[in-house]
Amino acid sequence: MEFDIEENLKRLPKSPGVYIMHAADDEIIYVGKAVNLFNRVHSYFRSTKKSPKIQKMVGHIQYFEYIVTDSELEALVLESNLIKKHRPRYNTMLKDDKSYPYIKVTVQEDFPRILFARRPQGDTGGGKSRARLFGPYTSAWAVRDTIELINKIYTLRTCNRVLPRDRDKQRPCLNYHIKQCSGPCKSGTVTETAYRESVDGALDFLNGNYKPILDMLKGRMDKASEELRYEDAIQWRDLLNSVKAVAQKQKITAAGSNEDRDVVALYGDGKDAVVQIFFIREGRLQGRDHYYMTGVQDQTEAEVIGSFVKQFYAGTPFIPKEVMLECDIEDRGLIEEWLTKKKGSKVTLFTPRRGMKERLILLAKKNAELILSTDKEKLEKEEQRTYGAAMALAELIGIDSALRIESYDISNISGFESVGSMVVFEKGRAKKSDYRKFRIKTVVGPNDYASMEEVLTRRFERLTQAEGDEEGLDSFTRYPDLILMDGGKGQVNIALDVLNKLGLSIPVAGMVKDDHHRTRGIYFDNNELPIDSHGETFRLVTRIQDETHRFAIEYHRSLHGKAQLHSVLDDIQGIGDTRRKALLRSFGSIEAIAAASEEELKDVPEMNGRAAQAVADFFKEHPIAEDSGGQGAKRF
Repeated sequence: MEFDIEENLKRLPKSPGVYIMHAADDEIIYVGKAVNLFNRVHSYFRSTKKSPKIQKMVGHIQYFEYIVTDSELEALVLESNLIKKHRPRYNTMLKDDKSYPYIKVTVQEDFPRILFARRPQGDTGGGKSRARLFGPYTSAWAVRDTIELINKIYTLRTCNRVLPRDRDKQRPCLNYHIKQCSGPCKSGTVTETAYRESVDGALDFLNGNYKPILDMLKGRMDKASEELRYEDAIQWRDLLNSVKAVAQKQKITAAGSNEDRDVVALYGDGKDAVVQIFFIREGRLQGRDHYYMTGVQDQTEAEVIGSFVKQFYAGTPFIPKEVMLECDIEDRGLIEEWLTKKKGSKVTLFTPRRGMKERLILLAKKNAELILSTDKEKLEKEEQRTYGAAMALAELIGIDSALRIESYDISNISGFESVGSMVVFEKGRAKKSDYRKFRIKTVVGPNDYASMEEVLTRRFERLTQAEGDEEGLDSFTRYPDLILMDGGKGQVNIALDVLNKLGLSIPVAGMVKDDHHRTRGIYFDNNELPIDSHGETFRLVTRIQDETHRFAIEYHRSLHGKAQLHSVLDDIQGIGDTRRKALLRSFGSIEAIAAASEEELKDVPEMNGRAAQAVADFFKEHPIAEDSGGQGAKRF
């Protein structure tokens, strides 16, 4: 049904909510929130002056939809979730979705542990009902190094045993015997009180109180040296130096405050922008990171920082008490309310105007400027290598877009454990979370065309079945812009036949190879299109082809490794492990079994007439190739 924009504008409610703009083919191109949906959505279609970016977006709108909420706060949360899910091209977006490492201390356990965590659930305060959380840190390597250091100093356990319930059920692990664990899993080694004192020392260390541990390590080093235990002295010296190195990194403080806060500043050049964020925890600079922002044309600094704040804090598990911003942002009060509700305690967003806090903002902005100027050329090359190459491929073929590409391959060895692979590239980059594996179910023997038909049928039947279902979206429920087949006309026709049967219209191209198995062109619409072997489009196609092969072969090898004793005999009804071994013992190879008569098979003691007939009939239908080189016998 044709969508009448003017008519639907009249029906908009004067309520808070989220509006969703769609282009052709149902693509979501913009998501926004509004206190009054009627006024906000109308503003896009009025003849008032708009920025070039908004004008361009409005020109692509085919229809819009909206979701009414009870409050503006609900609209803000829903907007953030929809932007993260759909990543509309006209929204200002975080270019990277990073997760930061944390240190988690399981203080709720009787014998706590110190763990590495990515998206932990914890308590940033001093409560003992939940795990204590420290971070975020910008270096996973540094986090693991710190955990290892703390465990060595305080001899804390690293096992997953539930103590004291599992005490003495198993022998202590190696760490206990090399004196790197106090051994709470064994009776009579350490009391819960003594172990808790060690944990308290570790918590002091993580909170930045290094003097007690420095004094303790120096005392142990001196004592070992006096007693001529030089190897022990060297060990304590190395640990002492490690703690000093950690302490030295934490000397930067923020305005004499012990509060947790983030410092956020932006530098942009009109086309690209970088947001720099400093993580300050209990007054010490724990780390920093930067984010590239896309879609910043015609956006003010306040708009870009506002988009960053909403997207970043929607995804991070830790929210500090204060967020210092370079400039004030729209909806600051509403965002404070949202973050306060999410954190469970008061969160303040503010813009410092003088003193140490302002200098921190200027320092963050200077860092953002250095990053953007240093990485500008690298970013442009990366954009050309990925997104630009995908768009150039679409132009070469003559289609609107190739931002999402799916590629397929089949892997087998003489028909054994045939498998299919599906790899996905989005905007020229591999999206491994959307890769899928297929075990061939309906095809027996080495038939790549039939196997490919099964894989494509299963994949696109799933797509048609899931159409209109917004729940549990995954790679099977998204339309590709282009399907790339690892081959020429034959493979392409297989794919087109499957799509035609399912009533789907998706462009399909083949990666045509030369005699040396190298890509020489693209087969599309019954034509072979030449491709410049020195261009980024060629390199993108080659990466996709190599990745498709790698993924299929890796999956096949994993199955082959799990089934080293697998034989084609296992595919014959009535032939189990005992008869398979007996046949191999009697005949020596698969080729000899396949060549044997029914009577010869029946003469094997473990066989009977029915089993012998099943084997003979199987090899009549699936003869062993003469040029197999004995590979079949090597698979047992």
